[in-house]
Amino acid sequence: MKRLAILGATGSIGTQALDIVSQHPERLRVTAMAAFANQSSLEHLASRHNSPRLALASKGLEPLIEMAQADDVDMVVVAISGAAALLPTIAAIEAGKEVALATKEVLVAAGELVMPLCQKHGVNLIPIDSEHSAIFQCLRGYRHDQIRTLTLTASGGPFRGRKSLEGITVEQALNHPTWRMGGKITIDSATLMNKALEMIEAKWLFDIAMDQVKVCVHPQSVLHSLVEFHDGSMLGQLGWPDMRLPIQVALLWPDKVPNQMRPWNPVETPSLTFESLDETVFPSLGMAREAERLGGTAPTAFNAANEAAVARFLKGEIGFTEIFRTVERALHHHVVNSLSLDSILAADAEARRFVHG
Repeated sequence: MKRLAILGATGSIGTQALDIVSQHPERLRVTAMAAFANQSSLEHLASRHNSPRLALASKGLEPLIEMAQADDVDMVVVAISGAAALLPTIAAIEAGKEVALATKEVLVAAGELVMPLCQKHGVNLIPIDSEHSAIFQCLRGYRHDQIRTLTLTASGGPFRGRKSLEGITVEQALNHPTWRMGGKITIDSATLMNKALEMIEAKWLFDIAMDQVKVCVHPQSVLHSLVEFHDGSMLGQLGWPDMRLPIQVALLWPDKVPNQMRPWNPVETPSLTFESLDETVFPSLGMAREAERLGGTAPTAFNAANEAAVARFLKGEIGFTEIFRTVERALHHHVVNSLSLDSILAADAEARRFVHG
């Protein structure tokens, strides 16, 4: 029986993780739950899943840190957004807990600290993102130094094929053609900023150079990523666009067990297509490469500026394309420092202040 602490239990990933728990009561049990601020929803979920311990991140991170280190927790599911996820993740690793990571920003901002910490404490950090989960599964039995390239697939979002992104409304940007996600990640998918962040995350997760990470557009979202090896062979993982599958992979790793999800059948999707990404229309990927090249706290500032810019867009304070320009200005304004926990938190706060003016 694996005992879970789910940080972000009321969000999309958290509620789907709870669905997986419900499908496997003989293998999984929730002993702790946290959310950002939704007390009533959290209490409702805790009652349904008999979770004895609750916490709200909006009241401070210390209860989440204690939760991540508790004796009755074997794995911490990190699905809270932004900088709030970093300290509980580090606490879980230092306590020797397995980590199922949905919050890509943890590795974007602090991969240089987090991954060596995992090695030091012998901790499995298992990605929940469908793209990184696919790579994680394909690499089983292979060494990372055997990789030539990784290809992350992107649905292309609601604006695939467009030559201009001017004048896009919040409602249009939230209308994703494939996935059903929260507001922030849906906007990131529309700007392709999610792929930019995933490139940096892949660099740290799989210990490879940034120029080995590629992106292609795959509108059907059936092939979740590809691994190319030095001998020219390629492996990919395929399945319906259902986040419950990568969540189950993370929660039950290394076991593969039956579930209630509809299995993918290749004859139902006979026309899988792939396209190159127009980086002049979607400049996010270039900014990610620049942030990684600058190193230190630059990826932290890049991530924080994007979060703040998306928040302003969702409030109607800036236009859609202003997200790109705002993040670029924040990255150029940022003074890069060497990476430490203090410098990460300072860079995050400084970039948010810059964006909010």
